[in-house]
Amino acid sequence: MAEFLADNNPCGQNILRLVSRGNAIIAELLRLKDYIPPVFRLETKQDQQKYGVIIYDFSYFKTSDDFDNKIENDPQLQDLDEEFRENYTEILTRFYLAFESIHKYVTDLNRYLEDLEEGLFIQQTLESVLLAEEGKQLLCEALYLYGVMLLVVDLHIEGIIRERMLVSYYRYSAQQSNAESNIDDVCKLLRSTGFTASASKRVPNYPEDYFKRIPINSMYIDLVIGRLRSDDIYNQISAYPFPEHRSTALATQAAMLFLSLFFSPNILHTQTATLREIVDKYFPDNWASI
Repeated sequence: MAEFLADNNPCGQNILRLVSRGNAIIAELLRLKDYIPPVFRLETKQDQQKYGVIIYDFSYFKTSDDFDNKIENDPQLQDLDEEFRENYTEILTRFYLAFESIHKYVTDLNRYLEDLEEGLFIQQTLESVLLAEEGKQLLCEALYLYGVMLLVVDLHIEGIIRERMLVSYYRYSAQQSNAESNIDDVCKLLRSTGFTASASKRVPNYPEDYFKRIPINSMYIDLVIGRLRSDDIYNQISAYPFPEHRSTALATQAAMLFLSLFFSPNILHTQTATLREIVDKYFPDNWASI
C-alpha cells in the first residue's frame, strides 16, 4: 500500500481531495464569520421595526404564501424588500455556498464509503485502506473535519441567524435557481440546534443529535474510533520517548478522537470502560468527568 497516494490510485486521490476540500471549507467558514450582516441579528429595536417583516426564520416555510402576500400587497414593503435584495444577495450567496459545501462534503464522503463497500476501487476495501498509513490518517481526518465544520458553523453563526440567512437566500435566489439546488437538504442539516455560545446550560444530546442529521456509515465511524483509540496514527510517540510526554505526543489525535466520539453516542452513554481507557491513555493530565 506504499502507493496509496499515487496519481494513478483513484482510491487514495479521491479521499485526499476530499480532505483537502474539508480544510478549505473550514477556512472559508472562519473567514465568513466576521462578515455576518448585523441586520440578520435583529438586535436593535430599529432593525426589528424596519426589517422584522421581511426577515424570517424557518417558520416562513410553514406559511410562505401569507408572508409573500403581505409584502406584495404593501408598496412600501415591496420597496424595502427589493432594496434588501439588492444590498444583501451577494453576501447571502457566499454564505449559502459555504453552507452547501458542508452538505456536499458529507454527501461525497458517504459516496466514497459506498464506492469502497461496493468494490468500485479494485482490491480496496474500508479495512484495507485503514491498513495504509496515509489511508488511515485521511479516513480519520475526513470524519473529524466534518465534525469541525458543524461546530464552527454553530459556534460562530448562531442557529437563528443561519435560518434567517437561508430563508432570505431562498426568497431572493434559490427560487430562481436550477432544479439541482440542495437548499432543502442544506436547511435540514443547518437548522437551529438551540445552541448559543452565551448559554450556561448544555443543549440536551448536543452535539450528538446535530452530528447524526445526515447518517454516516456506522462501520466507518467504529473503525475510525478504533484506530484513534489504539494506534499512533501520526507516529508521534517516537518523538516523545518519555512517558510524561505521552499526552503531548498524542494531543492532535486526542482532539480528533474526542470529536469523533460524538458520532457514536452509544460509546458515550453506555461504554464506561471504553471511556475510562480513552481518558487514561489520552487525558492523564486532565480532569475528566465520565
